[in-house]
Amino acid sequence: MRGAEPVPAETYVAVQQFYARQMRLLDERRAEEWARTFTEDGVFAQNIVPEPLRGRDAVAAAVRRNLERTADTPEQRRHVFSMLTVVPGPDGSLSTRCYAQVLVTPAGGPARLHLSAVCEDELVPHGEGWLVRHRRVEHDGV
Repeated sequence: MRGAEPVPAETYVAVQQFYARQMRLLDERRAEEWARTFTEDGVFAQNIVPEPLRGRDAVAAAVRRNLERTADTPEQRRHVFSMLTVVPGPDGSLSTRCYAQVLVTPAGGPARLHLSAVCEDELVPHGEGWLVRHRRVEHDGV
C-alpha cells in the first residue's frame, strides 16, 4: 500500500461505513449476516491459525463456533477499526489497512483490551457497497 494515492473522500467514508456496519453485526452476534459481508469465495487468514478460512460458509461456521464458545460469558465485546488507510486496487477493488482492537466489558466491570491487530483487506464492489474478498489479520505479540 505504500506510495499509492488515497481514494476520494466519499469512497473513504463509504468504506468507514462498511466497517461500522460489519463490526456492529459481529458485536451483535449476527454470524450469518456478518459472513455475508464476504464474497462467496472470501478468505479470512490470521497469523494465529495455520490455515485460512476459505469461503463464506467456512467463515460463518467459524464465527458461529466462536459465538457459541462465548455465549455464556457475561461480557460485551466491541470490535474497533481505526487508523484506516484505503487505496485503489486493480479492477475497482480497494486495499485497506487498519488497526483492529477488541474491547471486552464484563458485567459490572471496566472495559479491557482483549486483542490488538493489524487488519488488511481486499474489498470488491458489490451493489452500492463492498464485500471482503480477502482479509489478513496479524495479531500483535505473536
